[in-house]
Amino acid sequence: VAAQKCRKRKLNAILNLEEDVCNLQTQKESLKKEHSQCSKSINQIKQKLNNLYHDIFSRLRDDQGRPVNPHHYVIHCSSNGSVFIIPKQLAKSEQKQDNRKEQKQK
Repeated sequence: VAAQKCRKRKLNAILNLEEDVCNLQTQKESLKKEHSQCSKSINQIKQKLNNLYHDIFSRLRDDQGRPVNPHHYVIHCSSNGSVFIIPKQLAKSEQKQDNRKEQKQK
């Protein structure tokens, strides 16, 4: 009787584990779909941002009326909502300073 109960407990444990495996596989597939949708959305947003970036630079002109070169300038958005066009070298130096500040805070 004890052996029979032991075998039944073992069988129940196996069935529960198999059910857990099925549930986890379903959850995994669901997460894969969600990840795929998120990746697709991110790519669409990146494309829209890239198009906006190019549209903005196509309309910008310097003091002499010449187009602003997007290879030499970047669009910078500050924390207060202001938007600036700054030289890439200046943006890179600001990023380095920001990275140093973040590292010091850690």
